[in-house]
Amino acid sequence: MKLTEVGSSASYAGPGQACSGHLVQEGDTNVLLDCGNGALANLAHVIDPIELDAVFITHEHPDHFLDVYALWAMLNYAPQGPAGPIDLIVPAGLGDTMKGLLGDRGRSDFDAAFRVRALVPGETIQVGRLAITPHQVEHTDASFALAVQGATSRMCYTSDTAATDPVRQAAQGCDLLLAEATLPEEYAGRAPHMTARQAAEIARDAGAGQLVLTHIWPTNDRIALARDAKSVFSGPVHVAREMDEFQID
Repeated sequence: MKLTEVGSSASYAGPGQACSGHLVQEGDTNVLLDCGNGALANLAHVIDPIELDAVFITHEHPDHFLDVYALWAMLNYAPQGPAGPIDLIVPAGLGDTMKGLLGDRGRSDFDAAFRVRALVPGETIQVGRLAITPHQVEHTDASFALAVQGATSRMCYTSDTAATDPVRQAAQGCDLLLAEATLPEEYAGRAPHMTARQAAEIARDAGAGQLVLTHIWPTNDRIALARDAKSVFSGPVHVAREMDEFQID
């Protein structure tokens, strides 16, 4: 299994960055976890986005789904003709929310571009060679961590969450933990997000093989984030940047 980071930024895109987007590949299966603003442009350096088998959106904050609209336009209006539909798997009701910004024709085209399905806690979705299980975690709205099982390896993407038991359970036994680290240490507990140290504690307790920190506030000190995480977790620690690739064994 391979992970490519196409959006590492939290809430807004910093210089040269994009908001949340994480491409997971196993053989000929291509799945995008979140599709924040700017992520599609980076994704296009790796694969033709039309080759996506599914897009999972973890919650309804715009920095995790705004480029769904760009993908919608790409699928519908490419010169060679409509290329959809692909699976768009979202928290219940988010598909209707997305369509609420569109006119009648846009809503019809949205339905042509995507097969919308709802995330159900604990219900595994098979997409090609990958089995993806959502775990509801603690954030401001319904938010899901995603456990991704390949043929021989497993990763967990925490999405946005406080460092509480649900995300700890989702991470158990993963070979790679892709964890949000939005908050600097001095802001720990002030918002339903994690610090790098908290993410590292989860990786340590889950027995993860490696830790990748993402959803980084653009002004945060990435060197300090890595240092904080390494003080807790003895495995490899990476602070993700756009186009970083990680093999998951």
